[in-house]
This record gives sequence, structure tokens and C-alpha cells, in this order.
Amino acid sequence: MSRYQVHAGLFGAFLSLLCGTTALPLDCKPGSLSRCTSISQEKLLERVIEHAELISRVSDESCALFEESFIPYSLRALRNQGGNACAMKTLSMPSSKTEIQQISDKWILHSVLILVQSWVEPLVYLQTTLDGYGDAPDILVNRTKWVSEKLLSLEQGVVVLIRKMLDEGMLAPSVYESETVRYELQPMLLEPALRNYNLFICFKKDAHKMETFLKLLKCRQTDNLNCASL
Repeated sequence: MSRYQVHAGLFGAFLSLLCGTTALPLDCKPGSLSRCTSISQEKLLERVIEHAELISRVSDESCALFEESFIPYSLRALRNQGGNACAMKTLSMPSSKTEIQQISDKWILHSVLILVQSWVEPLVYLQTTLDGYGDAPDILVNRTKWVSEKLLSLEQGVVVLIRKMLDEGMLAPSVYESETVRYELQPMLLEPALRNYNLFICFKKDAHKMETFLKLLKCRQTDNLNCASL
């Protein structure tokens, strides 16, 4: 059995588990938010965190599968450089214990929403290009679609959480226009496979940021002084 078959088999088993009923912790679909708004703030935060964890884990596995399927070993330095062509305005990140303690819950929630919204269109693009690959593994195509859909659910969950925690209305994206992080595709990456590889890498990094910010937010609810790591 090849390394690819082993990897795909393990990945398939993992994703089958995620697709079980207990692995969909957040059901916040645009236009139908009753399941989000009807639960408590504490429970909603837990579900949003679980949802972000799933997205982060699937993005990591999808990036590895795309790399193994399409990227020659000699060109995988992009991964080691952490996605050196992540073409977006960098979201300012706290860099010290003092800064982490001084940021507000509002800053954290708005930062997560900014990150989520910045990836909605690029993931649709990635999904479309993978559909055009004649030899893309079905599991990779399906998981990219899954992440794209779940990102929209995460966006709605965070918006409801903002309303519950900050007593703010259902905010439109225009509210964040001055801070919005925009991802623009890099024409300098001539090979479509490398451009898509970079998208996988950059999204994996930002998905991890979303998860980390939300876990920090939960920690701050109980022990703010000891929540000093991002």
C-alpha cells in the first residue's frame, strides 16, 4: 500500500468521524439562526470553539493531502516558510503577556470575524479550481466544499456571539470595512498548483488563529490573569 493510500485512508476515517451527528457542533446557517440564538452564551461559545477546531484540523489535513497529491518535494519549501505569499494585510497580533491581558473581548471577537470573512471568497475560488482538476482526490474536493460551508456557519455563530457577549446588534460586514483583511490571489505564482498550495497553507494558518483566539476568549471568562498565550 502506497503512502498516499495510507494517508487518504486515515484522512477518510477521520472525516467520516467528523461527519457524524455529534461532530457538527454549530448549526448557524444564514437566514436560519434560531438554533444559535436560542442557546446560552456559554454553550454557544463552546460550540463555536468546537466548530473552529474542526475547521482547523480539516484545513491541516487538506493542506497535507494537496501537497502529497500535487506538489513535488523540491517545491515544498513554501510550507516551511509558512506561506510566504499570504497576500493580505496582516492582522495586528498581541506579542506580549501585557498586550494579551489588555486586549478586550470585543477585539478578540471582531478579529475572529475579520479572519473568517476574509476567507469566504478565496475558499469558493479554491473549491471551484479543485472541481476543474481531473485528478484531484474526491475526498479533497469534498472536504474543501465542507470547510467552505462550515466557514459560513462559523461566521454566523460569531456574529450571534458578538450580539450575546457585547450586546451589539447583528452587525453587517460594512461595520468592519476599515479593518477588514482582504486576501488577494497572487498573479506572481504562475503555476495554478502552487497558487492553490499557497491558499491551503495560508488558510491553515488563519484557521489556527481563529481557534486560538476563541480559546483565549473562553479562558478569559474564568481566569483572565493566566490567559497569556496566543
